[in-house]
Amino acid sequence: MTEFPLPASHLRQEYETQKTLFENQQPIVQRFLESQARQIANGLTSRTVRVRFSLPDRLLIQVRQIGQQATVTIPENLREQSVGNLWSSISGADLHEAILHRLNELEQSPDQAVSTSTSLLRYSTAKYLVSEMLPAGRSVTYRPDDNDMVPSIPIDDESPESAITQASDAIAEQGSTPDVGRGELQSPFVPAARRFYLSQWVAFDGEGQLLVSTEKEAEASIQSMQKYVQILHRASSLAAYMVACNQYQLKRYGILGQLINQGRALAVFKTRAIIQEIATRVKKNSLNRGLSISMPYFDDQNLAMAETSFQVIPAGRIQFIPAFIVRAVRGKQAQVSQDTRLNSSTRKHLLAQLDALETAFKS
Repeated sequence: MTEFPLPASHLRQEYETQKTLFENQQPIVQRFLESQARQIANGLTSRTVRVRFSLPDRLLIQVRQIGQQATVTIPENLREQSVGNLWSSISGADLHEAILHRLNELEQSPDQAVSTSTSLLRYSTAKYLVSEMLPAGRSVTYRPDDNDMVPSIPIDDESPESAITQASDAIAEQGSTPDVGRGELQSPFVPAARRFYLSQWVAFDGEGQLLVSTEKEAEASIQSMQKYVQILHRASSLAAYMVACNQYQLKRYGILGQLINQGRALAVFKTRAIIQEIATRVKKNSLNRGLSISMPYFDDQNLAMAETSFQVIPAGRIQFIPAFIVRAVRGKQAQVSQDTRLNSSTRKHLLAQLDALETAFKS
């Protein structure tokens, strides 16, 4: 069973408080809050320039003045809310920040019903982002690569494969956290893909071999996983206590390990292509006018592909010899080893990339 770090007790308490408050509302109020949450979530995750939402007309809360629960109404003139406009989009204003600012303002309202209903909208939106916008994957356990902070190497599932399916088949597989009404998860029946949380975004096997048709498809898979992580971050920035939600933890664990694993595999794939390209140009004797290399790597701190560039041969007419690459790589390795902008696991990954390049041209 996968174990997650325990969130701070106050976050767990706040999450349970908001969850209970939401569940205590009448079903019609719950459905209304969920419909408004979809509109706010769309404003947080899409390129829309404006988002409109409404507070419910009534709410069941613990009224401070009487010291007991009661249904209170929200004044009609305070219900309708609008954030953003075309001008703010043109001026480069961030709708995400504008929505958070408006919710903060409403939560600070002296009207308890307005304040509480906004808190419930915040909870409903964060819950929608995590539960409804993001697909659930299969149960998976990762192990760290040496001393990595984030586990990213999937541990093989010992459950037997079906005897009636082929490696190229697609099968229906129940996710680890199934969502009612979302149907079954369609997963390609490829062992390398099924080791991960969301097999539809697995582009490389454990040996770094491409499982999709093109490099662009692999890059698209990375982008899809980055979007997935971004939505999780949107949810926790909207409501920090969402880290106490088990579904949030499952999805975060599953996608982070897969993204780092596949991001590094893409970097290795690109490095192999660079080595092949250099070798081809050497045979054609076309490297005598200079050579600079942009080495790809996956930055697991920023969860994004990155490059570091260095010069092997300055522009001009200099006869290429492989030792030039070895010397340039060793100089770059010394720089990377001292680069404090990289965390330890990213630095180790980048040094391995450089070592592969050096090995390819070491006589």
